[in-house]
Amino acid sequence: MRRMSVTTLSVLHAIRDGVAYGFDILDATGLESGTVYPILSRLEEQGLVRSTWENEARAHADGRPARRYYAITPAGKNALDAATRHYALLVPAFGRGRKPR
Repeated sequence: MRRMSVTTLSVLHAIRDGVAYGFDILDATGLESGTVYPILSRLEEQGLVRSTWENEARAHADGRPARRYYAITPAGKNALDAATRHYALLVPAFGRGRKPR
């Protein structure tokens, strides 16, 4: 199993749950851009996520720059599942959604 930090796990969870572009990933994880964007680059290099740029004409019609959208790959889903199981063994409440006491 590839080692995965909790912050990386958080980013992959957000993408798997349907959060698709940078600013929304920042909001979903509560992490800073200086943390999220390097993680996204690493995940893409490792083949765990893929990215595509939105059509520039559509973005400009909405009055904003084009967004880069991220999607989890099958390998990313497998890595996320393995890391979640690993952390669940370390902290039993992690995998069951319980709040610590």
